[in-house]
Amino acid sequence: MIRAAVLAISGCVALAASAWAAPPDSAEAKTAAREIYAKAVGLDTSIEGKKTPELAAWLAARFKSAGFSDADIHVIPMGETASLVVRLRGNGSGGKPILFLAHMDVVTAHRSDWTRDPFAFIEENGYFYGRGSYDNKSGLAGLAATFVQLKREGFTPKRDLVLVFSGDEETSGVTTKRLLAEHRDLIDGAFAMNSDAGGGALDETTGKPMAYALQTAEKTFASFTLTAHNPGGHSSQPRKENAIYDVVDALTHIRSYVFPVQWNATTLASLKAMGAEDKSALGKAAARFASKPGDAAATKTLTDSPFTVGQIRTTCVPTLLQGGHADNALPQSAVATVNCRIFPGVEIETVQAQLQKLAGPKIDIKTLDEYVSSDASPLRPDVLAAVKTAVEAIHPGTPVTPSMSAGATDGVFYRAAGIPTYGVGEVFIKDSDDFSHGLNERMPVATFYAGLIYWDALIRSIANAS
Repeated sequence: MIRAAVLAISGCVALAASAWAAPPDSAEAKTAAREIYAKAVGLDTSIEGKKTPELAAWLAARFKSAGFSDADIHVIPMGETASLVVRLRGNGSGGKPILFLAHMDVVTAHRSDWTRDPFAFIEENGYFYGRGSYDNKSGLAGLAATFVQLKREGFTPKRDLVLVFSGDEETSGVTTKRLLAEHRDLIDGAFAMNSDAGGGALDETTGKPMAYALQTAEKTFASFTLTAHNPGGHSSQPRKENAIYDVVDALTHIRSYVFPVQWNATTLASLKAMGAEDKSALGKAAARFASKPGDAAATKTLTDSPFTVGQIRTTCVPTLLQGGHADNALPQSAVATVNCRIFPGVEIETVQAQLQKLAGPKIDIKTLDEYVSSDASPLRPDVLAAVKTAVEAIHPGTPVTPSMSAGATDGVFYRAAGIPTYGVGEVFIKDSDDFSHGLNERMPVATFYAGLIYWDALIRSIANAS
């Protein structure tokens, strides 16, 4: 009798789950995704708001209601934040799991600075407004909603698919580092698909899609402090030795130095695509460099442009300067901060050693924080094919090109841990609509809903690849 009742209940649950399944462009799917999106944006998950654990718990309950078992949902507290790991079980025929990444935290935002409340989800004039509406809660909501739909329809991939939502990507990245170090069994995968990188560009005038950038590499972010010390003294008795002069001399030497030219499969493909579209002198240089890596003339043109120099070199630039303690006293110390974006495969220690050589023995150089460097991810045919399928689903005919990002994401930690990572963000956007990290962040409504179609196509394609 009890068994019969359980079977009857199970049958009802199965029917209910099936009834919940809906195409990604249906009204039901859009409503479900919008609810997740609104909840995520409405919570202040910045380092000040500290509501990331609340979002993780709410999402965990959402996944459980969709049919995920407790054994496949893990909320992992870490100090004042948390991470969330959810597993959609496969049939085991496809190998190691595929990871899908997003982050729940956002950059700090204050109501006094914004036109609207940054943590009130507002739809207005064709946009969704709120902190994180672009970075990265659009990707988070799209992934979460898609996993819920797949679970409810009974979708079984060839291998496990694992959602990994970190809790401090915008600050220290500790949640990701600890997941990899202490919970590798939960997130050990063949490769990772990162919603927080990659994406498409729309023409400013026409709004038509121009290209999609598949991020397969990112430069290492590292800041160094350059410190000079001096006994100081009265400013009426100036000495030749001066801490400020010493730091300025060091910066002058760094300014005149150019790091070696470098390239990889990703940057060559990106420059080739740029050359095909851009017929300016810069575009022609990109095309020439792609066909003849290291070409002197092309290298000079690309180095002279702030938009392309980072694609062929490590770059270091001063960003902060402090010195002295009174206007009538010789400085006892001076400190400059130099921020470097290091080419994949180059060790942080190598760059630090070069800076020390340029700065000289009077300058003490230290890293400002702990940083991680990583190589570029290989250009996997299955990933490229899946991304092309997803892009075709929303913007047919748009070219997909591998790219290297100068910014930093959780992906650097995965690559450093031996898990190739690919930036596959769903967002196609105009430059003029990109307010991530800035005031009045927003997301075009149509772009968010198109993202649901994108994620559905991408996940189904990569999940069923051989």
